[in-house]
Amino acid sequence: MVGPRVWLGGIFNRFTRRTEKFPNDNPHLEQRLTRLQHRVKTSFDETRRDHQEALKSLWSTAFPDVPLTGLISEQWKEMGWQGHNPSTDFRGCGFIALENLLFFARTYPASFRRLLFKQNGERAEWEYPFAVAGINVSFMLIQMLDLNSERPKTQPGISFLKLLGEDETAFDVLFCMTFQLMDAQWLAMQASYMEFNEVLEATKQQLERELDIEDVHRIIDLPAYLLLYQ
Repeated sequence: MVGPRVWLGGIFNRFTRRTEKFPNDNPHLEQRLTRLQHRVKTSFDETRRDHQEALKSLWSTAFPDVPLTGLISEQWKEMGWQGHNPSTDFRGCGFIALENLLFFARTYPASFRRLLFKQNGERAEWEYPFAVAGINVSFMLIQMLDLNSERPKTQPGISFLKLLGEDETAFDVLFCMTFQLMDAQWLAMQASYMEFNEVLEATKQQLERELDIEDVHRIIDLPAYLLLYQ
């Protein structure tokens, strides 16, 4: 843990702020940023074998005892895809959203399953769809961190670069903790499906505050990281 934390409205908050410029003192950063931006620009292609296998892996990791009948199947709705063909849901974000979900399932399986099966708290009658929510989290992070620019110019994006310089998986880990943070905010706001965008905006604002904390030097220093182990 890094410093005192206060639990406010279902989210962590601290108030020591920082202002930074693009970090130039990490020899790994440029390469890691280039690789991450390449991932961001890669569209999901349902005809590519590696993309098909990643989708199958996500299913088998989420439902290890349930055989998948096909890449186009009504089963996908059980994971929170909008229809029987999940490839149509990636149009707004790309392959990185699937990579994020798969990383989450493999790296933090307990947290992943808590969100997938809505195991925490008193849930709404009309819940957010898990997989589609994950795609929205990926898209929100890409925009917030300004990853479509040659070099991020937003303060959250610049702050994130320091974390990326320390850990190449920083974006994937950030996705996992943001998804968990979003769910905590969802419960705190007693939200329902029509309020999803409001919850996502509140999550974004909280994450921006956490990235602005002066003594955050690694992705695991972010206060919301602890949510992955609750």
